[in-house]
Amino acid sequence: MKSLNEDLKTGQLKQVYLLYGEESYLKKQYKDRLSEAMLPGGDTMNYRYYEGKEADVKEIIDLAETMPFFAPRRLIVMEDTGFFKSASQALADYIKTMPETTYFVFVESEVDKRGKLYKAVKDKGRTVELGRQDANTLLRWVLGMIKKEGKQISQSSATYFLAKVGDDMENIHGELEKLFCYTLEKPEITMEDIEAVCTTHIDNQIFDMVNAVAEKKQRRALSYYYDLLALKEPPMRILYLMARQFRILMETCDLLKRGYGKKEIAQKVKVPPFAVGKYLAQGQRFTEKELRRILEDCAGTETDVKTGKLSDTMAVELLIIQYTS
Repeated sequence: MKSLNEDLKTGQLKQVYLLYGEESYLKKQYKDRLSEAMLPGGDTMNYRYYEGKEADVKEIIDLAETMPFFAPRRLIVMEDTGFFKSASQALADYIKTMPETTYFVFVESEVDKRGKLYKAVKDKGRTVELGRQDANTLLRWVLGMIKKEGKQISQSSATYFLAKVGDDMENIHGELEKLFCYTLEKPEITMEDIEAVCTTHIDNQIFDMVNAVAEKKQRRALSYYYDLLALKEPPMRILYLMARQFRILMETCDLLKRGYGKKEIAQKVKVPPFAVGKYLAQGQRFTEKELRRILEDCAGTETDVKTGKLSDTMAVELLIIQYTS
C-alpha cells in the first residue's frame, strides 16, 4: 500500500494494477483514486468498466487495442471477474505486450498467486493486497476522521466504538456518519452517543451470546438470540455464526498450545489481530472436548432442520438451552 500511495503522490503510475483482499472500502477508495489519476477530469470517452464473471476477455483485448480518443491513456477497470481464480492465459499473454496507451486496473476479492495472470500483472505493474486493518491503524483512521469533522472523542470511547461496530471500514464509515449527524450540535462524541445510535456488529453479538453460554446464563443467551431474530437475522445464519465462533475458539486455543504467537494465529484463523486475545480468553472457558461436542451438535441441529424434524427457530433455541442448563 505504501508503494501504491507513492505512485499516486508522484504521478509515476504503473500500466497495470491489481487491488485484492477483504477490505472493500480500501479497494473502492484506491480504484477511484487510480481512475482519477489516470483519467483526470472525469474522462468517460476513454474509460470502460467490466464487472462480474460475464466479462469477456476477447472484448477486453479488442478494446485495449483501440487508441485513446484525444487523450494519452485508455483505462479499463475490471472488478470481481474471477480472472485470477480461473485460467486466463490469453489475458496473461496480452499484458506482456499491451500498448503503452492502455492501462488496466483489476479489483478482486480472491486471487491465485500461482496463476499466470497474477504473475504477469506483478511483472508488468503492481499487485496490492488490501486486507483487514489492525486495531491501531483503524483507531488512527477513526480519530483522524473525527478530528477532520471538528469534533473530539476520548481514546477509550474511540476504542469502545471500534469494539462495538467491528473492523469493516465500510461499516465503520457508515456508523461514523450516523454519529456525526446525531452529535451535530455537540463538540464531543461520548460513549452514550455511541450506545444511542451505533449498531452492534453481529459478530460481536454472537460473541456475547457465546459468552453467556459459557457462563451458563440461559436468560441472557436467549435474550441475545431473540434480539438477533428481531433484527431479521435468519436462525440458520445465527447457527452458522455460532458454529463458526466455536470453531475459531477451538483453533485459536489449539494454535496457542502449539506455540504460535497472536499475529500468526490471526493469519491462520483469519481474524483481526486485535481480536485474538478475546478469542483466547473465551476459549479458556471451554475444554477441547466440550468445543468438539458443541460443533457436532451444531451440525446435528442443521440436519434436524433440513430433514424437517424441527423448525429452524426452535432448533437453535433448544441448542442454546441445552448448553446453558
